[in-house]
Amino acid sequence: MSDSALELIKVTKRYGVTTAVDAIDLKVPAGAYCCLLGPSGCGKTSTLRMIAGHESTTQGDILIGAANVTDLPPARRNTAMMFQSYALFPHLTCLDNVAFSLKMRGIDKTTRRAKAMDLLQLVAMETYAMRVPAQLSGGQQQRVALARALITNPQVLLLDEPLSALDPFLRGRMRGELRRLQRSLGIPFVHVTHGQDEALALADLAVVMNKGKIEQQGAPHDLFEKPRTEFIARFLGGHNVLPTPGGPIAVRTDRIALATPADPATRLRATVTGVEYQGGHYLIALEGGGAADLSAAVPDKRFAARPAAIGDEVGLVWGDDDVHPLSPAA
Repeated sequence: MSDSALELIKVTKRYGVTTAVDAIDLKVPAGAYCCLLGPSGCGKTSTLRMIAGHESTTQGDILIGAANVTDLPPARRNTAMMFQSYALFPHLTCLDNVAFSLKMRGIDKTTRRAKAMDLLQLVAMETYAMRVPAQLSGGQQQRVALARALITNPQVLLLDEPLSALDPFLRGRMRGELRRLQRSLGIPFVHVTHGQDEALALADLAVVMNKGKIEQQGAPHDLFEKPRTEFIARFLGGHNVLPTPGGPIAVRTDRIALATPADPATRLRATVTGVEYQGGHYLIALEGGGAADLSAAVPDKRFAARPAAIGDEVGLVWGDDDVHPLSPAA
């Protein structure tokens, strides 16, 4: 019996001669928030759809609790999926949208509506129960879709890029709502996203996929602090990848200081190619040492004391403790 709420064992998905997911192993503990992320075509959505049963596996096994659900239809897996589009019925009220799956199971109207109202209260949407989706904002529609997904008491909730349609302010707010809800329910959420910030903010377990394989998985802090490969360092952002005789290294952008080229602490000379104000810091784009995509995050006060402009020649300074060795990119 697995000690995980969800386990994937050597799961593979092929479409003809194309391998979308290549023999991945993944354990998601009960009560964990797991984010699957990676570039387009990396296999994350195919993985989610195989967990849900909307795609068949070519090889491997999917376990939910103690049950092997690999060959079961979606309705028998005890999962629920929240789609990117929310897929609410436009002609039904919020209450009836949430209650719909119980109606399909033959639950009487009074019982199913009472349960639906409980779920609307959970997502703070009870006062909108009699509105139709067109009368709701995007964030409100998302909450209704979330309540509808939860009404069947799933063992695992699957979320397919649920925040991508929201504006940046609402996206940040809804991240907090999802995390709060997941903790209160105590079931695993598996959330597909292409947003690195979203995964770092939400996940207990971040799983970065690349070319159908899991490139690295672990706590978001560990992935960001200790990227294993060039791909992880570049994809998560916030790192510079530098070639050295001993192999590639990563240095975080916020650990690089600017100095004069003649400063004895200078490790690398570079040319400023861009300056962006980003609130609490300036992001300085740089070119040097054979790399055309370097950057430094300079605190606003430090930048004000020593501003830099496009075309300036500067020295880059960092400490020995800020260097992290990498494996070559795949």
